Amino acid sequence: MRILLVEDDTVLGDGLSCSLTDWGFDVTLAENAAYAEAALLTQPYDLLILDLGLPDRDGREILRQLRARKSTMPVLILTARDALNDRVGGLELGADDYMTKPFELRELDARIRALLRRCHG
Repeated sequence: MRILLVEDDTVLGDGLSCSLTDWGFDVTLAENAAYAEAALLTQPYDLLILDLGLPDRDGREILRQLRARKSTMPVLILTARDALNDRVGGLELGADDYMTKPFELRELDARIRALLRRCHG
């Protein structure tokens, strides 16, 4: 299963990439919106893990564009934005799940696997 991880924090992105790889996933790490958008247009992915606070654009724009293209790829927002309006807004934009930082790796793994089960059987 291929995962696109969009995370601008280098330390967190590298750590998550290593964990996801250890769990058996093929991971592409995008550190900004431009790289993420290019990756989404050129490669098929089974899951998008999306940070909202990116240096070049808000991650919600990536989600808007993805859903405007009628993509059904599952999206897990993983962000520090923990206000109720942010969580509800992310889900209303089309995210399938929403986790806030800090988080536990076990929970992230469980949520990823649940999303993939629902979408890919």
